[in-house]
Amino acid sequence: MRNTFIKISLITAISTALFSSCSSPAEKLNEANQNVVQANKDLDKANEDYLIELDTYRAAMNEKIEENNKSIAEFKQRIDQQKKEAKADYKKKVDELEQKNSDIKKKMDDYKADGKENWENFKLEFNHDMDELGAAIKSLGQNDVK
Repeated sequence: MRNTFIKISLITAISTALFSSCSSPAEKLNEANQNVVQANKDLDKANEDYLIELDTYRAAMNEKIEENNKSIAEFKQRIDQQKKEAKADYKKKVDELEQKNSDIKKKMDDYKADGKENWENFKLEFNHDMDELGAAIKSLGQNDVK
């Protein structure tokens, strides 16, 4: 009899613990809503950070593009100082650099914010293009033939 009483008490205690730990459907719904609200806040913050990064990057790249424009303008002024044979070649190189710089600026201006992964890919490609253009401008400045 005592053994039966212990078993019944144990079953009652376990049942009480199980039922009291279970959440009601209303509580589960409330918790799910809170999780959704928090996830939306996190997403909004991530999007805000992404847009800030995009604006900062654009400003920095526009500054570099303007520096390139200044260098190209200086090269254009040097064309008259070149030997007659070198003028045409030098002008052609300067025009090509000017076109590349213009294309890069258009590429940056045309970029639309369409996701973090696409942004990272765009940034890698754009940095590569900017590095190549910078190297070309630098090499033209070093190879001035007078």
